[in-house]
Amino acid sequence: MWIQSLIEKLGVEVVAIDGKALKGSDDRKSQLKALHLVSAWSKEHRLVLGQTKVNAKSNEITAIPALLEMLDLSGCIITIDAIPNSNSTTLKFHLV
Repeated sequence: MWIQSLIEKLGVEVVAIDGKALKGSDDRKSQLKALHLVSAWSKEHRLVLGQTKVNAKSNEITAIPALLEMLDLSGCIITIDAIPNSNSTTLKFHLV
């Protein structure tokens, strides 16, 4: 609860960045892998602010900077679950 009071005092928005595989989007017969998306979720507005597709031969780390470039998240608290240390992502957060 302490984080909620801090958010209210600062008047900032929390945006969660998370990747998900779309269930049922794979096709084993055609050897197509499931579609993966990275989304930015506004906790305050309960709304997806933006999404980008993860390339088939890539991962979330390469898709997150593209998503961040689409959005103006200045002054927001940004959360990302289980992302390894990545220089390109760190740089993007530093610039926001």
